[in-house]
Amino acid sequence: MKLAVIGCGYVGLVSGSCLAEAGHDVVATDNDASRIAALQAGKIPIYEPNLDKVLDTVVREGRLRFTSDCAQAVRGADVVFICVGTPPSETGEADLSAIDNVARLIAKESRSPKLIIEKSTVPAQTGEQLKRALHVYANNAGASFRVASNPEFLREGTAVEDFFHPDRIVIGVEDKETEQQLRELYRPILEGHFRCPVHQPNCPPAATPDFVVTTIASAELIKHASNSFLGLKISYANVLADLCERLGGNVDEVTRAVGLDPRIGGQFLKAGLGFGGFCLPKDIQAFIKLADRAGVDFGLLKETERVNKQRVDQLLEKVKKALWVMKNKQIGVLGIAFKPNTDDIRLAPAIEVIRRLLAEGAVVRATDPEAMERARAVFPGLCYSADPYEVARGADALLLLTEWEQFRRLDWKRIRSEMARALIIDARNMLRPAEMKALGFEYLSFGRPDPAGAAASNTSN
Repeated sequence: MKLAVIGCGYVGLVSGSCLAEAGHDVVATDNDASRIAALQAGKIPIYEPNLDKVLDTVVREGRLRFTSDCAQAVRGADVVFICVGTPPSETGEADLSAIDNVARLIAKESRSPKLIIEKSTVPAQTGEQLKRALHVYANNAGASFRVASNPEFLREGTAVEDFFHPDRIVIGVEDKETEQQLRELYRPILEGHFRCPVHQPNCPPAATPDFVVTTIASAELIKHASNSFLGLKISYANVLADLCERLGGNVDEVTRAVGLDPRIGGQFLKAGLGFGGFCLPKDIQAFIKLADRAGVDFGLLKETERVNKQRVDQLLEKVKKALWVMKNKQIGVLGIAFKPNTDDIRLAPAIEVIRRLLAEGAVVRATDPEAMERARAVFPGLCYSADPYEVARGADALLLLTEWEQFRRLDWKRIRSEMARALIIDARNMLRPAEMKALGFEYLSFGRPDPAGAAASNTSN
């Protein structure tokens, strides 16, 4: 199929590249001319594992092209994917102005029938508004439009693998013709008729994904409902951690046992600094606003949001209690991105932690395998180092804020020797308390007992 992808951010760039790898003819466009110029020059503006491999192949073979001429991209396509941003407005609702602008462009430039697919995360009933806008703005004979919703479930850090091996593909449609067209579009993935470029030797074949056909409104709701539930699980685990700290439990033990129940599952049931990034916080906020507008009090999500916002406060309380005075104390930060395997710092908890540390007068050094360049735009005067041992050198405390696997594998005995005070505050519960204690660290985390205190308690019993 001839596809146009409007928007070359995380979703558009990954989706366009992978659709081209699946055999389609894709033209990707963006209103940011500098981004398109970079992509045409072979520079990828985001860090996403395996995306470079896919892009190298599909661009070289001519299946994916980039252009800043959005009108030309639309005119040549049978199917148009809308992958533009829907950031939160001042009220917390999704800002759909970019969707409206794209609708105007498509209606104005189309000369033939087209299927328009919402890939951006949008509130329910956006499809109805999109259809209305396309009808109002259309002014060319021969142009007609069908609208579908096809929400993305790509996780930053594993987005390419998620696209080729999804657990489900959701489409919201109004007619059989659109359903069949989307089945055909995804047929290579549904039937495994091509070799996934990120497939590893000896890996078992991926399970066939569920192909879920719904109404447009249901598909739009599914995306917000999924992300909001994930956020709810994280906040639930964090409240459990707070309870464990008060009552002497171990949140790792509690959440592991709870997660073994197949009705619950262990994924996202993990205590720590809370969730960030541009999806979960934004989508939860937008879902709350959507519910309010519909006359439904989604108090459960309001509490999820409140709990998450408190995590930075609780981390800073741990730091203050341990250091007493933070002014002029040297604090090392391991991890800036909102999660590992990405360079995305949007709404990253680590950014707020650093901001608060600096406000307290602390001297901060930071490292991250991929996110330091983006962080420099926010904190240009901060001291950065690619070497975690340099960050630890002379530090009064070391904060572990992003669970990069590289940090787990550090030589922690060497880290201990580099620090002025061997204080580790593990905001992601990555490390083993007993092992860190054995190395001579003061070690703090969320919802897990002090190993020394636990040992003393066992002895007295």
